[in-house]
This record gives sequence, structure tokens and C-alpha cells, in this order.
Amino acid sequence: MRVPFVDLVSEHLALMPDLESAIRQVVARADFVLGSEVERFEEEFAAYCGTRYAVGVDSGLSAIKLLLEAMGIGPGDEVLVPANTFIATAAAVSQVGARPVLLDIDPVTNNIDIAAIGAHVTPRTRAIIPVHLYGLPVDMVRLTAIAEAHGLLVIEDAAQAHGARLHRRRIGSYGHAAAFSFYPTKNLGAFGDAGIVVTNDPQVAERVRYLRNCGQTSKYVHEYTPHNHRLDNLQAAVLRVKLPHLDVNNDARRRVAEAYRQRLAELDVEMFSPITGAEPVWHLFCIRTSSRDGLAAHLRAQGIGSGIHYPIPIHLQPYYRTLGYERGAFPVAETYADEVLSLPMYPTLSDEAVEYVTGQIASFLADDAQRAEPGKGVDGEAVRRGSG
Repeated sequence: MRVPFVDLVSEHLALMPDLESAIRQVVARADFVLGSEVERFEEEFAAYCGTRYAVGVDSGLSAIKLLLEAMGIGPGDEVLVPANTFIATAAAVSQVGARPVLLDIDPVTNNIDIAAIGAHVTPRTRAIIPVHLYGLPVDMVRLTAIAEAHGLLVIEDAAQAHGARLHRRRIGSYGHAAAFSFYPTKNLGAFGDAGIVVTNDPQVAERVRYLRNCGQTSKYVHEYTPHNHRLDNLQAAVLRVKLPHLDVNNDARRRVAEAYRQRLAELDVEMFSPITGAEPVWHLFCIRTSSRDGLAAHLRAQGIGSGIHYPIPIHLQPYYRTLGYERGAFPVAETYADEVLSLPMYPTLSDEAVEYVTGQIASFLADDAQRAEPGKGVDGEAVRRGSG
């Protein structure tokens, strides 16, 4: 059996008639830049998230950057960011001239270590960007209370959390604003790069609208930084077709995740569990093992795709040497960068495929254990079982 890491083809097959019709209509109108589909999608996505406003942009990174700029964050300011995330989260902070201040991650949730926030706040700290990694919500009730106590703005990086809920409230509606990516592999993906900002603040929404479109407050009147980060009308048309199917697809991901959890429960791997009150959307399903690289090679040899999210923490990236962090500064993030493996995850993944993947994991771990000392786990030490 061959099991790809992602399968975008099967996800789109049933939607092809509607997708083709939506694209044809945009072409027939020659309505390509911003336009009516963008406006309608913004209204629909804001309603879906439970926010007053949504502003479409060209990527998730742009969404964070424009939010920071719209909120007046720039040179001399500091923004708290988790050390284990895609580089776009920190890059947006750097691009507005502010300094990303990194925090280690919680070993249970793999999200930002909320308990460490207070120790990293300085007079220059203006905001915090929690990342809902893998589609597992951060404890936003606890985080926003701490942020409020320190006078910090909260920008949710929800690039992997489309449709996730915490205490029945959509992720993206807890902070002052949130940023989503619609990169094709996301739970809600476009046919190229795309993103969106959601917020309840009318001034922030208005500024982002100006900033994304060459800083124009009216045609040829440029009052803000002249960025070009517009959402294409074709991408908005595609996203409008796909949005009504998002909850059904997320339910399918939850079924796949539960199948993984049941079949992996007795194996010497760790899994990440959602916090109480959370409804994750499992953009990724990850396990942790010190034999990660060997396991990935074994799966590849058996026709199974996998991924690593993320192999190099932010502070060890060559671009961020100037932040001054050394190896060992964030031990949990560094350990997880070496040990976390992302398994195949998409709505159309069959139960037979999950059984095949988990069977191959079990086979590899059994062989690996035989090579270890008797009575020891896969890394020569006692290994914790279950969900982690």
C-alpha cells in the first residue's frame, strides 16, 4: 500500500464541478484583483469565525505582518513568539522592525509555554503571538488573562487551526485579532498562496484594508505604507466553494486522529492531547520518538509519507543568529525538533491506510527494541506510553 503524506487530489474531486463553475464566473467577469468574491468570502469567513471583520490578504505571513503594523508595533518593540513554529510567525515580527522574543514550548501540548510568559515581559513588550500548532488550540482563556494583566496585544496565529474551537468558541475570536493561512495543504486551502485577518476591532480592520492595497485610503491617495498584499479574486472564489465543507472535513480528520490514537496507544511513542474544552482540527497528527529518523526512513521504504514540523527551531535558524540565543536556550523545542514526526493526515485517509501506517510503526519499534538493551525502550531508557 502507498500512503502519501497529503492527498489534495481526492479532497477536490467531488468539488470539481463547483470549483470549475466558480473559476469560470470570475474569468467571465474579468474580476481578478480584490473584487466581489473577496468581499463575499470576507463576510462568510468572519461569520464562520464569529468575528465582526475579515480582511483577505495574500498569505498567512502577510496577515500577521499587517496586523502588527496596523496595531502600531514596530522598531524598538518586542513580541513574544514560541520557539517551535514555522518561521513566518517570527518573520512577520522582524519585517515590521520589532524583535521576536522566543519562549519554549509546553512539553504536553507542544504549544507556547504559558507559564513562562510573565518572565519574558519587559517594558518593550507589546504583544504575544500564540500559535495553535497542529490544529490543537492554545489555552486562550489562561493566555489572554495573563496578556491583559501585562497590557499585551494578542494576535492568534491560526494558520493550522481553521474551524477549531475552545469552549465552543472558534479559534481566531479570542485575541485582539487572528491570522489564517490558506496555503493549499491547510484544512481550508486555496489553489495557491492566500491568507486572511479576522478581528472585532474596526480600526484594525480598516488599516489592514488600506495597508494590503498599496496604502490607499482612496484611489491614488496613499496614506499608509504601500504594501501589495491583496487576496486574488480567483482564490477567494475557490475558498468560497470549499468553506461550507470545512466542518465536515474537520470531522473526518478527527475520526482519523482517533483511529491513530487507538492503534498507537500501546506503542512506545508519545502523542499530543488537546486541552480540556478544546475541539482540535488535526491539521497535523504527530508522534514523538527518539528513533524518529529511523522510523521515517522505514515508513518511506514501505510507501508511507511523513513530515517533520519543524526540524530547526526558530532560534537555531541561520537568519536568527542575531537574536543571540545559543543551543540549549529552549530545551523542549530543541528535543521535539529531533523527535517529532508528522504522520499522513487528510480527510479522505481510509481506516485501512491508518491500520497499515500504525502496523508499520509497530513493526519498526519492535525491531528497534530488540536492538536496545533488554527491558529498555526505543532510546535505551524507560519510555512513557500513551498520549503524553
